[in-house]
Amino acid sequence: MAVEGREVEFQASGRTARGYLVEGGAGAARPALILVHEWWGLNDHVKDIARRFAGEGYVVLAPDLYDGKSAKDPEEAGKLMQGLNRENALEKLNGAVTYLQGLDSVDGDRIGVTGFCMGGTFALLLAAHNKSVKASAPFYGDIPTDDELKNLSAPVLFIGAENDFWITKEKMDRLDEGLKKYGKEGEVKVYEGVGHAFFNDTRSDAYDKDAAEDAWARVTGFFEEKLKTPAG
Repeated sequence: MAVEGREVEFQASGRTARGYLVEGGAGAARPALILVHEWWGLNDHVKDIARRFAGEGYVVLAPDLYDGKSAKDPEEAGKLMQGLNRENALEKLNGAVTYLQGLDSVDGDRIGVTGFCMGGTFALLLAAHNKSVKASAPFYGDIPTDDELKNLSAPVLFIGAENDFWITKEKMDRLDEGLKKYGKEGEVKVYEGVGHAFFNDTRSDAYDKDAAEDAWARVTGFFEEKLKTPAG
């Protein structure tokens, strides 16, 4: 069944934030996901992924961290990402959690987060800053400090790439070691022979169909277990 989304506004520390919401059909309250965009911004590709997750049975909110701006080339994307204030972005993501908790269509006790590249960085950070997040599945995002890793309050499935020049093996090893050191539930899954952004099927230079399909199956299975399966 096709699902459609709509633009919404929500409050974040007293300021108005915007995002793309896909609720799917009516019925009982469902688990929800926050989907954090790449450095390109909240573009059609991200909205397509939001609809895909909604098709799996989730209410999905993709917050717009760039306030309506998006990039077409890496130089522009880099400027947008560098100009993003981390604390302001986290305020928007915390506001997104609160907004979802207020929707009749959402079970506020079953909210997860995922994201790609820059969005993967924030997907991991949010799980260390907001205890209402119950599962986090970052795709090739940067790794927080150990002090932040100590505060993780949700299971993590980190999706990485062997040939990633930004999120290197050393960084992913540090996450894996940190999860073990601080007794956090999590897995670091590294796909061999692929590079950064391998999930993005709009980029022929990066996309890897086999790895992307396997990662989708793993992540949807992870959210199924952590957000849909009743406790006990």
